Amino acid sequence: MNGEYDTIAAIATPPGRGGVSIVKISGHRSLQIAMQIAGQEPQVRVVQVARFRNADGILIDQGLLLYFKGPASYTGEDVVEIHGHGGAVVPQLLLDCVIRLGARHARPGEFTERAFLNGKLDLAQAEAVVDLIESRSVQAAKMAIRSLQGYFSDEVRRLSNALLDIRVHVEGVLDFPEEDPALLADGAILDRLLGTRQSLERMLENSRKGQLFREAVRVVIIGRPNVGKSSLLNRLSGSERAIVMATPGTTRDVIEQSMFLDGLQIEVVDTAGVHETEDPVEREGVRRTLREMENADLILLISDSDEGLSADRRYFEPWLDPDKKLIQVRNKIDLDCDHAKRSGSVAADRVFLSARTGNGLPLLMDTIREAAGLTIRDENVYLARSRHIEALQQAGYHLGAAYAWMSRQSSLDLAAEELLQAHQCLGRITGEIHSDELLGEIFSRFCIGK
Repeated sequence: MNGEYDTIAAIATPPGRGGVSIVKISGHRSLQIAMQIAGQEPQVRVVQVARFRNADGILIDQGLLLYFKGPASYTGEDVVEIHGHGGAVVPQLLLDCVIRLGARHARPGEFTERAFLNGKLDLAQAEAVVDLIESRSVQAAKMAIRSLQGYFSDEVRRLSNALLDIRVHVEGVLDFPEEDPALLADGAILDRLLGTRQSLERMLENSRKGQLFREAVRVVIIGRPNVGKSSLLNRLSGSERAIVMATPGTTRDVIEQSMFLDGLQIEVVDTAGVHETEDPVEREGVRRTLREMENADLILLISDSDEGLSADRRYFEPWLDPDKKLIQVRNKIDLDCDHAKRSGSVAADRVFLSARTGNGLPLLMDTIREAAGLTIRDENVYLARSRHIEALQQAGYHLGAAYAWMSRQSSLDLAAEELLQAHQCLGRITGEIHSDELLGEIFSRFCIGK
């Protein structure tokens, strides 16, 4: 790789005012550049106080110097970190000095890309670095750190090794059919293939659940006018986010409020009441409500009477996506002297509450929690990316095809090809099989200096 021939550098801390800044250098000239700037030879893995001067000997800053000798470093190369004062000027002066001494500006994600190319991280672990940086909740950060430690990759490799063992036996039958003619007849290899496929399906399911933690879950509140949608938004958010009045049609636009539920970020969206109207402003509000329903991960359908639960469900039926999760909320139980409760139906879960008093709100939160998958233990889910899920899906398809061919005890060569394709799909997750285009796509999304 060209990391053997050039040295890269970047400011690794966020821009703007701050107490400390870090300029990171990686490559074979890192030590030489550090010695020229600091006027001393840094010791390996020892924090040293140093004065940093430019090529003309003018003092730029005073701070700390760290040297990590490759391959025992983040990138696998010689790495130097210059810790100076923060701000807009000093870090840039230090970086300019480093560049003049022979380094070049690092591309986004290039430090982690070199770590991958030098075998310090696999591709899934490299992606976990940016996932950790971009975590939007405590759970997302926990999952990202687990992936960075290799838990997700280890599970992929366990599947890959099991599949490789099956491939060895199948290829052996193809190459030497007289050696083991009863391999498929006794069903043992089919059982192992079925077990591998089931393990893959469980991993795929947990990966899909983990996607919820990558982005905020969008919870959209819908209903007829004046059923208490805005009151529920205010109760959920704990603030007077939306105007609440007895006059129907008060909410005419979409109102959003971000909140956290057990560490999962949720975007709660209040919408205009859906009804027939000739008012152009209200009609636009209804149109925006229907658009939000299309973008929702979870829909809360609000009614203010027992009769409305069924009637409103029928009214909204043409716009409800059967694949989207729906919770029906019976609001205003305080007017009926009714009790908060939760019940299930064929169509959806139902929660009876009062947005005005808050009675029943914990039941709604529990229902949202279950619908969002928060009842799953953190260690059972993976903060997977779309490409990981796509690869697992493709691997599952190829395993299913291989199982079908082998069950018929015919076309074993086609089964072997399907097993190969499945194996390659798993290899693409960890980067054992990759293309330059894929690496460029992944690492371009990193920040400079990482």
